[in-house]
Amino acid sequence: MSQPSKKTPPTTESLSTVGSLEAPATRPSRRIKIWATAGGVILAFQIYVWIRWITGPYFERVDPGPTDPPTFMKVALMLWQIGSPVLFPVAIWWFIIRPWRRERRITLDGMIMVSTGLFFFQDPLLNYINTWCTYNAWAFNMGSWAPHVPGWMSPEKPGAQVAEPLGINVSGYAYGVLLCTILGCWVMRKAQQRWPNLGTKGLIGVAFAFGFVFDFVMEGLILMPLGMYTFPGAIQALSINAGTYYQWPIYEGLMWGGVQAALCCLRFFTDDRGRTVVERGLDNVRGGFAKQQFVRFLAIFAAISASFFTFYIVPAQFMATHADPWPEDVQKRSYFTSGLCGDGTDRPCPDPSLPIPTKHSGYINTDGDLVLPDGVQMPAVIPHERSE
Repeated sequence: MSQPSKKTPPTTESLSTVGSLEAPATRPSRRIKIWATAGGVILAFQIYVWIRWITGPYFERVDPGPTDPPTFMKVALMLWQIGSPVLFPVAIWWFIIRPWRRERRITLDGMIMVSTGLFFFQDPLLNYINTWCTYNAWAFNMGSWAPHVPGWMSPEKPGAQVAEPLGINVSGYAYGVLLCTILGCWVMRKAQQRWPNLGTKGLIGVAFAFGFVFDFVMEGLILMPLGMYTFPGAIQALSINAGTYYQWPIYEGLMWGGVQAALCCLRFFTDDRGRTVVERGLDNVRGGFAKQQFVRFLAIFAAISASFFTFYIVPAQFMATHADPWPEDVQKRSYFTSGLCGDGTDRPCPDPSLPIPTKHSGYINTDGDLVLPDGVQMPAVIPHERSE
């Protein structure tokens, strides 16, 4: 590949003053190609699922039901739904268009914002096995793509499912998570200045602690009391404000703390050219500047997606299988039950005393009877072989 001229800006902004995770490579690395390939597969999969959702029966609004949310909830949801999308173009201009006009490149922050905007695809996957988190269906929604994810188990049907608040989450995940990551890196820099001998592990610990505290303040003290969403299946013995619609499971902070620490470290620990750990080998990518940047984006997107999946989605499945009964404070609010269970349905809300149903299985109805899917019979009992 021909070398860029001296006037050509570097590929990413340099954060080399904050540290490095490893020594320079002694031979050409294929790391970026591996990560970029993974990113391409993930992106293609997401697009496939989203197309199936938009063209399928689950692209339908989930009705909030007969319960009218309190005025403060409506005001908060409306402000969030309007304010977040309105600020989105500002974020796009600041983190993508502005740097491009000045330097003819997309910065690391710009690529992180696009990546976090895309990884909100994983948001409903915490309910993959069992529904233990729901959004307020009063907010604008068009259902969710979750049932189109291969292997999806939680029982949902069009118009009765956990509703993704599109006006909040699309932009919120994009620049909201980026801003949180930038703030986390600032905290890491301050910690490094205050304790110069802290080391890499210590800085990772600082990032994790920041993520935990930030999540508790943002979710536990602001978003959940305002009625944005709820964790009805939270283990109450491990939750703050247990038994309320805004109960905050401590392990939610631990899981998101892991995600946020990974994102902060990805942005914080760069080499002397401002490249992240997954961009090693970028100079060996042939095909010109545009191809290099696309490969670079796919690698960063893969790393960010893997962080969310590994530190949040996977452990969330374990917590979902150990969920507590849904609190009365949630079940009495139809905008949280979303037609999934409780009043107005024949399905009791998830309870550890009942089997966890799947979209293909029967279930115990509110009368205590077993309801089998249409056309399905109770499996026959096969007698054991016995000696004559």
